[in-house]
Amino acid sequence: MMKTLASIAFAGAVALGLCAPMAAQAQDYPHDTVTLVTHSSPGGGTDVFLRELSKHLGPIMGVNFVVENVRGGGGAKAMAKLATSPADGSIFYGTTPSYINASLLSKPEYTFEHLDPVVNIFIDPQILYVRKDSPYKSLTDVVNDAKARPKQVKFAVSTPASLDRQVIEQFKQVAGVDVITITHDGGGDVLLSVLNGTGDVGVGEVQELRGQIDAGEIRLITSYTEERLSGFPDVPTAREQGIELVVNKFRGIAGPKGLPEDVVKAWETAVQKVLEVPEFKKWYEAGALLPAFMSQAEYGPFVQNFAKEQQAFFTEYNITTDE
Repeated sequence: MMKTLASIAFAGAVALGLCAPMAAQAQDYPHDTVTLVTHSSPGGGTDVFLRELSKHLGPIMGVNFVVENVRGGGGAKAMAKLATSPADGSIFYGTTPSYINASLLSKPEYTFEHLDPVVNIFIDPQILYVRKDSPYKSLTDVVNDAKARPKQVKFAVSTPASLDRQVIEQFKQVAGVDVITITHDGGGDVLLSVLNGTGDVGVGEVQELRGQIDAGEIRLITSYTEERLSGFPDVPTAREQGIELVVNKFRGIAGPKGLPEDVVKAWETAVQKVLEVPEFKKWYEAGALLPAFMSQAEYGPFVQNFAKEQQAFFTEYNITTDE
C-alpha cells in the first residue's frame, strides 16, 4: 500500500510539470450550482479541503459550489446520498480512504462500488499531535507511557473506518503497545477531544489543525512520512523515533455512477488548472498537502487496487468497526 501511495506523488508531480496552460473549456459546465458532499464534520479535514477548493475551482468552472456535511455511518449516509442522486454533474463526494474502509468494514447498502471515481487531487500526510500542556514531547514519550500503562493512553481518531484508526492499529502492532482508541465523526471533533482532555493524542492532518497550531494550542510530535514535512522541519518522523510506519491519505472526488464524459473531462481539466492557482497553492503547501493529480482513467484502477490492499490489511490485523 505504501508503494502505491508513494507513487502517486511522483506521478502527480510529473503530470503537473508537463501540463502547459490549457485553453478555456469548450463548453459551459451543465450546472450553475454543484453540491460537494463530505462525511466529515465541520472543521474536519475533508470539510476544510472542499471549502477551500471551492473558492478557487468555482471561478475556473463557472460554478457556485456548496459544501454539504452528511454525517453518519463512517461515510455510509454520504455514499447513499451520492449513489441515489442523478449522475448529471450536479453532486460529488470528497473521497478519502474512509469511503473505501467503511464499505469494506460495515458493508453498507451503498458502497464505493456504487460511485464513479472522477479525479484524485492530493496526498495528505498524517501527523500525531497533543495539546500544548501535554507531558508528551515526542512519540517516544507516548510509547514509553503506553508500555508503562497498558490500555490507559487514549488516542483520538475520526470515524471507525478512517485511515486514522488504521494508523493506530498499525502503531499498536509496530510499537508493541495497547492503547484506547476513541472514534469521532470527523477531524474537527478529534481536535476538540484533544483540546478538552478526552483524548491524550490526536491523529489528523495539518490543514484541519492550522489555526490551533498557529495559536500554539496544540503541538505536533511526529509525522508518518518518509521525510520531515517542509513546513515543520523540527518535527521528527515516526521512523526517526524508532517506529517503522509511513502512511498517507489520498484526497479526491467521486460522483454518482454513470457520469457523462464531458462532465468528467471538465473536472480533469479544471483540477489541473486549480493546482496552479497561486493562492490555492499557497494554502495547500502550508497544509503540507502534496499535489497528486490522477485522471479518471488512473483513479478508477487505483481505487480498486487500494480496496484490495485494505481488505488484506483488515484480515491480517483482524480489524472490524466494533470498538
